[in-house]
Amino acid sequence: MLEGIKERLSFKNPINADIIKIAWPVLLELILSSVFGMIDMMMLGNIADPSYAATAVASVGITNQPLFLGLAVVQALNVGGTAIIARYFGAGKKDRMENITKHVLIISMVLALPIAAFGFINAPAILLFMGAEPGLLDIGVDYFRIICISYLFQSFNFGVTGSLRGIGETKVPMNINIRVNFLNVLGNAILIYGLFGAPELRIVGAAISTMLANFVASIFMVRYLMSGKSELRFSFKNKFRFSKHTLKNLIRIGLPSALEQLVIRVGVILFVQVVSGLGTVVFAAHQIGMSILSLTFVIGQAFGISASALVGRALGAKDANRAEKYAHNSSMMGSASGFLVGVILFIFSDFFVGLFSQDPTIIENASAALKIAAVIQPFQANQLIVAGSLRGAGDTRFPLVSSIVGILVIRVVLANIFIGVFGWGLTGAWIAVVIDQFVRWILIRFRFRSGKWKNIHFA
Repeated sequence: MLEGIKERLSFKNPINADIIKIAWPVLLELILSSVFGMIDMMMLGNIADPSYAATAVASVGITNQPLFLGLAVVQALNVGGTAIIARYFGAGKKDRMENITKHVLIISMVLALPIAAFGFINAPAILLFMGAEPGLLDIGVDYFRIICISYLFQSFNFGVTGSLRGIGETKVPMNINIRVNFLNVLGNAILIYGLFGAPELRIVGAAISTMLANFVASIFMVRYLMSGKSELRFSFKNKFRFSKHTLKNLIRIGLPSALEQLVIRVGVILFVQVVSGLGTVVFAAHQIGMSILSLTFVIGQAFGISASALVGRALGAKDANRAEKYAHNSSMMGSASGFLVGVILFIFSDFFVGLFSQDPTIIENASAALKIAAVIQPFQANQLIVAGSLRGAGDTRFPLVSSIVGILVIRVVLANIFIGVFGWGLTGAWIAVVIDQFVRWILIRFRFRSGKWKNIHFA
């Protein structure tokens, strides 16, 4: 048994070599993006005025939730684009991939424009709905409006990245995102604190820096697509051919994923509303904990993206057995990595939180929450990877079901009970998160073992 596990985890295994080739750039990209995100929070958390700093951190946390809801729409579309492009790539039908990419980019912009406009116009009402206190509302509205503009560029970038991942090209998005994240951190330092003669814009400076970084990333993405260096051939000179068949498949695969993301974001918003009722300082601790926890998700996300592309490619080549091996080996590597991350998170939780804040109440609450989250890490990684495998096969309905059960039913209901009835505070909220993750892991594993995902045809 141990020999079998060693063989499945060995980098000499050609299946594993394919997985690592796609996963490592995504993993590095996501880790650095999370680290840069944490640096953003540290910069805001270390503004000289402690009261403003705590409010700024909480403001980013609250405004991120409706932003993520908007991004979920285009991310869902990208799930369909990635799956279809991976199938065509595996089947050797590379000439069809450009038109799929153009469908994804055009539809992304058609969806993103009204969402951005709605958020910009209704920023105060949205933040009030999220439970923003008066002080938070004062500084959060301008930040959110600038982020709504940035959302347009981010949506375009997601479309390009999703298409490239479908053919296994993950190094270029990694390189672009690393460069623009460095630019974002530099811009934050200058505009938040007013360095080098720039105005001290504080939280508004962070928003402007993010917007400019996403705009620059869009320019880099277009330049690469037009360079001819990718196997995904792309030119604006080639006429866009609208296809009902392509649109139907994007909707067929993407709609359940869109609904899943909607469920996740609505669930998180409801969850945030419960936690924000614990007060600004405790919510700031929650937000810091979530920022650190976001780093742990990258393992499951990276291997899940790799599994999605490779499972889709293998099914396109009519090799269901190889597709299953990609899924199994990806989940094994992800779970092993998740276990190690859980141990590190449990032992060093105080140290990690201390990087964000020196407030004793924040450190105590956030550290306790991270210790709870450490327990679920192997299951969290496994669930994300297996769900990615299902999406690569075009099976997006069951991940939707698991998210409805796990987030809307388990997480939100239990958080209300643990906080409102038992009075467990932030600890109760994070226990609800752990139970949600475990239930989703059970449901996703059950679906994968049924084998029904092997018989989905769309490309």
